Formats: sequence, structure tokens, C-alpha cells
Amino acid sequence: MSFRATVLAVLAATALAGCTTPSANRENASLEAIAAAAYVHDGPPALTLYTMINNRSEAGAHSSLMINAPSQRVIFDPAGSVRAVGLLERDDVLYGVTPRIEQFYERAHARETYRVRIQRIEVSPEVAEKALQLAESYGAVSQSQCTVATSGVLSQLPGFGDIKRTWFPNKLADNLAQHPGVTERVVREDDADDKAVAIAQFEAQETQ
Repeated sequence: MSFRATVLAVLAATALAGCTTPSANRENASLEAIAAAAYVHDGPPALTLYTMINNRSEAGAHSSLMINAPSQRVIFDPAGSVRAVGLLERDDVLYGVTPRIEQFYERAHARETYRVRIQRIEVSPEVAEKALQLAESYGAVSQSQCTVATSGVLSQLPGFGDIKRTWFPNKLADNLAQHPGVTERVVREDDADDKAVAIAQFEAQETQ
């Protein structure tokens, strides 16, 4: 398969997975609301890479990054489509990532057609804050460029200079797996393919 054909195949896969929603089409939360929603997790500073993988083709379909910095915990979800009422977003950065939001985010992506590969690595407070700064300054991400953006943030961090920008989610995940201290787990669900159902269930619980 030629490089052009491979890229087109990746774009088709990401379209199905939901890496196709530029944040320019969504309203940003205000800075005041974001500040009020900030959540500080009591765990050590860490980066968590999410890779959504098609269970049928084994192709990577989406990449995103949870950043647990000393100042707050966020998810950089470039061109992502898992959004819900009450989940604050500004230019593809999700704020107020409590354990409940973390679980919702993971499980909304996992369904009968996709699983989520989750890789976590602890970092210094300085590296975590740098990752947060890079994510917040990246800006709105164009359609299907989720892995380009995620790998772009990682590649600029001290200790991650071996990570190159890439279009391919599995390649990024395999690259990160080579780093000492990375732990992995996989989330699988048997929900129907439409993740809008999981989002609707979450919103219904939040409004009760």
C-alpha cells in the first residue's frame, strides 16, 4: 500500500471513530468557568495516552492525552467527539477531569467495535505542567489530526524527544511503550457502536 493510500485509510478510520470534530464548531467554555471547574488529582504527576483501536481491522483510530499536572488534571482530546453537557472544553482541552469524568471518557470510547489502549507514565511536576501548557496553547485541531497533535505535544517534552510526529495512533502507542515505567491496560465494552448512547446515559445521570 502506498503512503498516500495508507493516509487515506487512516483518515477513513478516524472518521468512523470520531476523530473528526474540529473544536472550531463548538463553543469554548469561559475562562471563569474553567477556573471554577479545575480539578486537582492527588496522584503523582503523570501522562496517560489513550489509543482507540478498531477491533475488526486492528487499526488505530484516535489518540488523546490525559495530563495530571500539579495545578490540575485535564484531557487533551484533539478533534474528539466525546463531549457532554457539563463537560467543559476549550480548544480541545477538557477540564474538571474528576475520576467520574475519567471513567466516562474511557468507557464512552470503548464499545463492540473499538477498545481503548491506556498507557500511563509518571513524570516530574515540571514535565506535567509543560504538557498542560503545550496542550492549552495548541489551539483548535483540524479534522483527523488527533495523533499529529498528541504526538506533537509529547515530542516537545523533556525525556520524550524520541517521539516523532505521526498520523498513526498505533505507531505513537508503540513508541511510548518503549519508555521505562509505562504501564498499560485495555478497556473493552460490548456496547453498541453508537457512543452517543453512552454520552446520553451519562448526561441523564448528571441531571438527576
